[in-house]
Amino acid sequence: MNKNFLKALFLVITTGVFAQETNPEESKVKIDVSGYLEAFYGYDFNQPTTPTRLGWIYNHSRHNEFNINMGMLRSTISYENVYANIAIQAGTYVDDNYTAESLKLFHEAYLGVYLDSDKKQVVEAGIMPSYIGFESASTFSNLTLTRSIMAESSPFYFTGVKYKYTPNDSWSLAFITTNGWQRIEKPNNKALPTFGTQVVYTPNDKTTINWSTFIGDEPVAVDVLRTRYFNDLYVDYAWNDKWKTIAGFDMGYQRNVAGDDFQDWKTITLITQYAISQKWNVAARAEYFEDQENVIVDVGAPFEVFGASFNIDFIPNSKLKLRTEAKWFDSDEPIFTKDTGTTTTNFFVATSLAFEF
Repeated sequence: MNKNFLKALFLVITTGVFAQETNPEESKVKIDVSGYLEAFYGYDFNQPTTPTRLGWIYNHSRHNEFNINMGMLRSTISYENVYANIAIQAGTYVDDNYTAESLKLFHEAYLGVYLDSDKKQVVEAGIMPSYIGFESASTFSNLTLTRSIMAESSPFYFTGVKYKYTPNDSWSLAFITTNGWQRIEKPNNKALPTFGTQVVYTPNDKTTINWSTFIGDEPVAVDVLRTRYFNDLYVDYAWNDKWKTIAGFDMGYQRNVAGDDFQDWKTITLITQYAISQKWNVAARAEYFEDQENVIVDVGAPFEVFGASFNIDFIPNSKLKLRTEAKWFDSDEPIFTKDTGTTTTNFFVATSLAFEF
């Protein structure tokens, strides 16, 4: 096992023990320890020969193999108006999604400071979950087992500073500056910090509307930077106790390497979940992703993919989920690898057992 992982695990556990053993009359330090573990098996009917079945998918990416998609242990320490989150991680998600990072051990490592007694204003700094999108890295809270192409093609994390203002129960506003589009370290220090915004409107307990933006220079070659603009918009609506729907739309632009014109990509996703009972859920997803010039998804051909999936969950208790999903992709170009060549379609089935505590 990786020595750095063991050291970080020791740090998280001993920090919690130390905080819990501190005399409560002398300190108001509070500690919470939580975690997540997801084991999975997947089968790709194209039977690819590469270790990862698709180069642009970062979760549940193994074929005909039992593995751990993600294991995470988190420690949250708070004192008065200050808190810190430290989370370490391991799994195939980390191996696939953090290849460009030297500091891939930390899922989260950030500090937060409330600026007022009502906790309406907070500043956070460090490695944080992305403010873009509605699907998290841990599948437990998502409506489907696997992520949409939309989620796989936008940041899961960022490193920077975030200012968040919550004036009331209906509105939340945030301004973010980061090292770049899903970056821990900067690959090119000539690039200025990137900037983003997030507006969340929750008019009632059934509806959430989120609009997130990103603007900044992205390295596309050695010493070559190109400005990227991105918008993410989604609506999360609970029709009643049984039905829930999320609809999302992303669109991005990036200045061309060879000129001043812009290349673009766009995607739309619709997911609906139905709760059969307290222990059983089903969900269906339809999605479309277009990236004709391979700005985000580089497959060596125009990327235009339609996807559909069906998901069934068994939930024996509030901490455990057994999930199975069948997913189908269809492309205009033969971008999917088979054991005998390439094809325009891909069919994949995955099952996972996830424990969140």
